[in-house]
Amino acid sequence: MTDLPFGFSPSGGPDDLAAKIPFFAELQRLMSWTGGPVNWDLARQVAIATASGGDGPVPDSASSEVTDAIRLADLWLDPLTTLPTGVSMTAAWTRVAWIEETIGGWARLVDPVAAKVVGAMAAALPEEVRAQAGPMAGMMGQLGGLMFGAQVGQALGTLAAEVLSATDVGVPLSGTAALLPANVAAFGEGLEVPAAEVRLYVALREAAHQRLFGHVPWLRGHLVSAVEAYAAGISVDTSALDQAMLSIDPANPESIQEALGGGFFGVERTPEQAAALARLETALALVEGWVDDVVGQAAGDHLPNANALGETMRRRRATGGPAEQTFATLVGLELRPRRLREAATVFRWLRERRGIEGRDAVWAHPDNLPTAEDLNDPVEFVRGDED
Repeated sequence: MTDLPFGFSPSGGPDDLAAKIPFFAELQRLMSWTGGPVNWDLARQVAIATASGGDGPVPDSASSEVTDAIRLADLWLDPLTTLPTGVSMTAAWTRVAWIEETIGGWARLVDPVAAKVVGAMAAALPEEVRAQAGPMAGMMGQLGGLMFGAQVGQALGTLAAEVLSATDVGVPLSGTAALLPANVAAFGEGLEVPAAEVRLYVALREAAHQRLFGHVPWLRGHLVSAVEAYAAGISVDTSALDQAMLSIDPANPESIQEALGGGFFGVERTPEQAAALARLETALALVEGWVDDVVGQAAGDHLPNANALGETMRRRRATGGPAEQTFATLVGLELRPRRLREAATVFRWLRERRGIEGRDAVWAHPDNLPTAEDLNDPVEFVRGDED
């Protein structure tokens, strides 16, 4: 038998050995990702690791409370909107369950932007770095996917500790009507409002969102197309990107993370991109404005602390949190509507002047929606709509 160096076997070479070492096996698996511009396997792992601290199973009693609250809230909404129920399934989620159930929706939002940036990263790699890096030059897309995956995963894991329900971020991420009991309890701390009332208020918002997303068939595509238009308008500052790529030392993996860890490397906002962002922010504000009006009616009829809960939620929606700031830095998407009060005024005025049918008719076609300019004068938009 031929003598072999220690650690090698007749069945193969160093690659076989590397595959048996957990670190290298995991690295090989991550680097073999071919599912798109973001390594969502890594994003999922990082998100779960970030969110799992202090995240325990949902007790059966809490699951029953969530189901009862969503069903009751949905009944309260029936006479207040022409849109039928959108609740087919209910659930009480842990933070990890929220990640698992919504990560596919996040991929549809993040991938168009990431594809443009990762492509620019690969194209901007200087020739001298390509010569030094050799095969690594061909892996820039995979490295970019890894870095995007790590950052998106961290942001998702942080966001999982903040969201109250499946639709809390204002975009359709899941068809299940779900609350996160631990986060709802944290939201209610310090409000001096009974826990059952807080839960019912959040359930009202969840049920209202599910009606809107479930019965306005073009709405999901409208939001996604705004993100895609935003991605198409991205113009990468190649000089900043060149500097980032030049800082890479092929022998130092940490230099790769430092170079790729800066999000967009100085993406310049073009007029087309600004217009797409304005369309997205307006659409998100209109979603929240409609929900605010419908929920305000239902809560006012049934919940003693409806006004306090509504104002607390509006402040929360307007200011956002650290996780959303992370997403804004990473992919440039503002998930919190800036003009919620103006949008809510539009829907309140429509209801008061034309009834719930006139208010809900706005969702019949995207051309019916108020524009960003219309939100500057909501009253004039409603009056003009009557002419």
